[in-house]
Amino acid sequence: MAQGKSRSMRAVIWAAAAVFGLDQLSKYLVVHVMQLDRKLQIDVLPPWLQFRMAWNQGINFGLFSNSADVMRWVLIALALAISAWVWIWMRREPQPVRARLAAGLLIGGALGNVLDRVLYGAVADFLNMSVPGIANPFSFNVADIAIFAGAIGLVLFAGQGKDTAKPRGGRG
Repeated sequence: MAQGKSRSMRAVIWAAAAVFGLDQLSKYLVVHVMQLDRKLQIDVLPPWLQFRMAWNQGINFGLFSNSADVMRWVLIALALAISAWVWIWMRREPQPVRARLAAGLLIGGALGNVLDRVLYGAVADFLNMSVPGIANPFSFNVADIAIFAGAIGLVLFAGQGKDTAKPRGGRG
């Protein structure tokens, strides 16, 4: 049974690792290599896509933003607690692959933003999307997209029947 559980958790691990890696790579390239932290804005496909530097000390859209260092650690602890809870949930209950992938998206994104808070004291947000005539003031990152998609995926797919991963060897 332990081998079956570890096999069923591979989707979570791979999705989380892919999101974490893509998030950190994109932040490194845009913020440091392209020097967005100095330039503050780079037009990519204006107005549809711009890189706009924002150091987010809060959660989405700067909610709960606070310059107090204690809030940084509260948000780190909260992200780690939610990630651990989702991991345990996926490990304990049989879930379809789509739910496990969604869990991996959420966990990978949360851990990407946790690393930013540890390293920089805030999350590096840089993606900004607008439409002609409407300027969006908010920036986000790959981790934010993954967290949002993962949460929606969990709502839609978790609990939809038994685990779709079948053990090898003809049993079960």
